[in-house]
Amino acid sequence: MADFLLVSGVSLLLLAVLQAVTFFVGRAKGRYNVVDVIWGSGLALVALVALVLGTGGIARRITLAVLVIGWGARLSYHIWKRSRGGEEDPRYAELLEGKGTGAIIGRIFVTQWIAQWFISLPVQVAAATHDPRGIWWVVAVVGALVTVFGIAFEAIGDAQMSAFKADPANKGTIMDRGLWGWTRHPNYFGDACVWVGVYLVSASVWPGVLTVLSPVAMVFFLVVATGARRLEKSMAQREGYRDYQERTSFFVPTPPGKHT
Repeated sequence: MADFLLVSGVSLLLLAVLQAVTFFVGRAKGRYNVVDVIWGSGLALVALVALVLGTGGIARRITLAVLVIGWGARLSYHIWKRSRGGEEDPRYAELLEGKGTGAIIGRIFVTQWIAQWFISLPVQVAAATHDPRGIWWVVAVVGALVTVFGIAFEAIGDAQMSAFKADPANKGTIMDRGLWGWTRHPNYFGDACVWVGVYLVSASVWPGVLTVLSPVAMVFFLVVATGARRLEKSMAQREGYRDYQERTSFFVPTPPGKHT
C-alpha cells in the first residue's frame, strides 16, 4: 500500500504542475486547446513515475512504461503538430463561452488533472504489485497486445487523415478512406483499445481488477464527454457528413455499409 500511495501521490502532484504550466501557456496564446497536447504526455509521465518509484514486478512496470510512454509521446506530438498556429477548438469555444478564469481552470484543467490521475490508476496499481503468476500471464500478454493494436490503429488513422488533409484536391470533402471507412473515429477507438489493454495488464494481478472504472471512464470521455459525440455536433453541419454517417460505423469498426 505504501508503494502505491507514493506512486499515486507523486503522480497527482506532477500532473497538477503540468496542468498549471499548461494553463499559463494557454492564457498567453489566447486558446486553451493546448491542453490536448499534454493529455497523452501526462499519462506517459505517470507511467514513468510508476517505473522509477514502483517496487512491483519489473516486467509489467517496463512493459507498461514502454507502451504508455510510446503512446503518449506519439499522441502529444501529433496533436501539437496538428494544432500549432491554429485557432481555438470549437468544442472548447462552446464549453467556455462567457466563462471567467475560475470556470476555465475548473472545467478544463482541473477536470483533466483528475481524469489523468484516475485513468492511470491501472498503471499506478501495477507498479506496486508483483508480476503475474501461472495462467494470469495470458491476461497480461493479451492486454499488451490489445494496447499495441490500439496504438497502431490510432497512429494509422491519424496518418491517413494527415495525408488526406495535405492533398488540396480533398478540400471540402469528407475523409472516408482507409480506417475512416470502417469507423468515423479510428483515433478514439484506438485510444479506447489502448486503455482497455492497459487495464488487462494491471488486472492480471490483484487488486488491479478493481481499477475497471478507469477504462470505463476513458471510453466515456472518448465517446460522450469530450470526444466523438461532441465532435459530431460540429461535423454534422458539413456537406456530405450525413451520408458518411449512414454508411460508416460510429465507433467500433465494421465493414463499410448501411448504418443507422
